[in-house]
Amino acid sequence: MEYLTGPVAPTQGNILCCQCGVPIPPNPANMCVGCLRAQVDITEGIPKQGTLHFCKQCERYLQPPGTWVQCALESRELLALCLKKIKASLSKVRLIDAGFIWTEPHSKRLKLKLTVQKEVINGAVLQQVFVVEYIVQSQMCEDCHRIEAKDFWKAVVQVRQKTLHKKTFYYLEQLILKHRLHQNTLRIKEIHDGLDFYYSSKQQAQKMVDFLQCTVPSRSKASQRLISHDIHSNVYNYKSTFSVEIVPICKDNVVCLSPKLAQSLGNMSQICVCFRVTSTIHLIDPSTLQIAEIDGSTYWRQPFSSLCHPKQLEEFIILDINRVQEKKKGAGAGARSNKHTLAEAWVQKTSELNTDHQYFCCTHLGHILNPGDLVLGFDLANSNLNDEFANKMNPHNIPDVVLIKKSYDRSKRQRRRNWKLKELERDREGMESDDERQYQDFLEDLEEDEAIRKNVNIYRNADIPVESDTDDDGPPRISLAEMLEDLHISQDATGGEGASMMT
Repeated sequence: MEYLTGPVAPTQGNILCCQCGVPIPPNPANMCVGCLRAQVDITEGIPKQGTLHFCKQCERYLQPPGTWVQCALESRELLALCLKKIKASLSKVRLIDAGFIWTEPHSKRLKLKLTVQKEVINGAVLQQVFVVEYIVQSQMCEDCHRIEAKDFWKAVVQVRQKTLHKKTFYYLEQLILKHRLHQNTLRIKEIHDGLDFYYSSKQQAQKMVDFLQCTVPSRSKASQRLISHDIHSNVYNYKSTFSVEIVPICKDNVVCLSPKLAQSLGNMSQICVCFRVTSTIHLIDPSTLQIAEIDGSTYWRQPFSSLCHPKQLEEFIILDINRVQEKKKGAGAGARSNKHTLAEAWVQKTSELNTDHQYFCCTHLGHILNPGDLVLGFDLANSNLNDEFANKMNPHNIPDVVLIKKSYDRSKRQRRRNWKLKELERDREGMESDDERQYQDFLEDLEEDEAIRKNVNIYRNADIPVESDTDDDGPPRISLAEMLEDLHISQDATGGEGASMMT
């Protein structure tokens, strides 16, 4: 039987390998792949093992000679770092492919699968796949070493405030926590009149100084001390010191302005109350509700001091109070507060209830005070005002009593406080017995002043049950909408963080 077929394409004949005699397709070397690999190893000279240095503190890898880089496992950056280790050896071959072989994350081993090509005998191109294993060794980087040493620093920021109360520092602490400026510090040391922040570089310290000048009224000075000098390389090693002085005025202070400064602020009274300290000093005239803001540069040009310190606050009881209409503005008068109400009140000290001694005063707290309420204030009539400007004032222009804030039951406020704040980790020289009272004062200020709360991270305290916020007669409280949930990251049995989040 015959079949008709079309033209048949010529087939390539096989040849015998010159080494083992196996039929193979023709190639320039006339050898099979097995014999060719036995004769020639194109990976010769390429190291099959290597070492990577890893810092466990900051989780960075060393890129020789002295650079530390952040790389995730099996990332392009880590692959490039591994290939640089054998870059010189790969110059004689052509790299076709490179990738990671999965290893246990805690094994401290990284395996790299490489595919290379090279021209061998008589122009034949041989391709080979091999594995390079890297051992990850722990080594602390220079930055982490300085942090762990704690005594090694190149710059320090010394923050000081010459007052008896630390309200401004408590507020400043919360600002630093919110903006995460404490992360680069080597050490934070607390002393009786301020804080010291230690840094590993002058640039980080300068960043902190700039932040302080933007958040609190202050002034700063800088100095440096020569530690060492290399005459051959002309390298100087300095330790820098930045001194930041915050204005000595705190919230709830009664101050006496100079006549020139009071006139420049809209002809307001010289006796004023500081009701808030942010980047400026906020003052209010309790007799007219006129308000003014004084920045740091203005204060240092025309400084003034507080007439009384917080320990001189006395408790008064409101006998009678009358809200009054706003007084007619005088020539050149400044802005008035819309959040306060002007009132005239008759008050009596709670320590003098068995006497007939009463005081008359004007107050800016008419919106929250009623007859029978307790209020804290300063008795200027029976105080020795050792102040440069107050001594020159007409005695008739100095009020007998200046009311500062309404008084509430502190123990009740502490029991109902269902929120908390975070604190900076710092070295303390010694806790004073007065610090806890001052800290409670700061917490009460947060509850009473919404403008300050906006700059502070307030966290929900799960240990205190949630109560209704409709208690109008009680002290001011912070609503749940203003609180953040505090994140607690637990540890598993191996010490790794985030075990509870892996469900």
